[in-house]
Amino acid sequence: MAAIAAGRILRRSGGGRVVALDSARTLGAKVLVSGGGRCNVTHDHVDERAYAGGSKNTIRTVLRRFGVADTVAFFRDLGVELTREPTGKLFPTTDTARTILDALLSAARDAGVELRHPALVASVELVADRGDSPTFALHTDQGTLTADRVILATGGRSLPKTGSDGHGYAIARALGHTTTPQILPTLVPLTLDAACPLRALSGLTLPVRIELHSGTSRRVVSFSDSTLCTHFGLSGPAIMDISRHYLLERAADPGAHLVANFLPDADREALEHELVGLGPRRIAAWLRDKLPERLADVLCDHAGIGRNTTGATLRKDARRRLIDAVFRFHLPVTGSRGFTHAEVTAGGVMLDEIDPATMASRRCHGLFFCGEILDVDGRIGGFNFQWAWATGHLAGLGAARSLAAD
Repeated sequence: MAAIAAGRILRRSGGGRVVALDSARTLGAKVLVSGGGRCNVTHDHVDERAYAGGSKNTIRTVLRRFGVADTVAFFRDLGVELTREPTGKLFPTTDTARTILDALLSAARDAGVELRHPALVASVELVADRGDSPTFALHTDQGTLTADRVILATGGRSLPKTGSDGHGYAIARALGHTTTPQILPTLVPLTLDAACPLRALSGLTLPVRIELHSGTSRRVVSFSDSTLCTHFGLSGPAIMDISRHYLLERAADPGAHLVANFLPDADREALEHELVGLGPRRIAAWLRDKLPERLADVLCDHAGIGRNTTGATLRKDARRRLIDAVFRFHLPVTGSRGFTHAEVTAGGVMLDEIDPATMASRRCHGLFFCGEILDVDGRIGGFNFQWAWATGHLAGLGAARSLAAD
């Protein structure tokens, strides 16, 4: 996106050329694997509230300069139509990510971008700083390349097999930037203790509200969405969205923990009252009417309630245990599946070191940033791609215009 924006400006002005270096084995691998191979291009409603990390004001400024309508128009101009799903996610009408990648590569070629792939950039050095005319040396596995402007679009550390192995942070730090103390995987599945009965429910999906509580039981944040039980723990949108908050909170507060509400639309008191008046009906059968059978049985076992226990014979303490199991099931999280399975990285280059109008570095003249290398990460649903399109476009324009102004 950055190369396209820069290339279009420079082609019109005749003021330079754009070289894009990509070290990944497969070009555009992150695009191709996103959205289950369909590429969730963006969301129909995007604002700063969908993101965590750096300043909300800075994020808002960037998103307003290149919003969802701009993204839709950009791809339409490339012959790609997007369709909205009921969730608000926008996908190409072809239902394949290849459409998006092919459109971007075609646009880059049309903008005169020289693409070198695979080409690994080992380091970037500022070799001359003559006021408004800096010169950089890019040391690559194909020799040294000099440039007047550099855009870092290296990604973070998520899905390292696609090329984002975190090396961009070292390049940024070498050029005077700082990164957040914590750089963690996010939008990542979480692992549960081997003894947790939910691990025996692999393949089960249902809507759940996942809440993050501090060590003092203060509710920090919650997400309600589909949740998937797996052989290793939990996945699905609600888990992916809360993962960054849990991992960061846990790093500072060892007592932080997650609880699950398996009936997020139900009223706890009303359900407990219904349970009290159940009479001769079996508890397990009653709960199976409200939840998947396998989960209902697990929750009864977790509460110490036999399968043949009736409402009339249910003791008060057992009733409370069952209600707690349904509405406040403690999730014994042991960690995450790491960067290998994470869709995004939490943390990165500090946002206050960047000019949000142009994505230019405030620390190193001639350097620009875009995408996941920055301390911004969004919820699942196309928000991280929108951040990529917006920052890439602004960085490309900023770099090309500053070059033309020299």
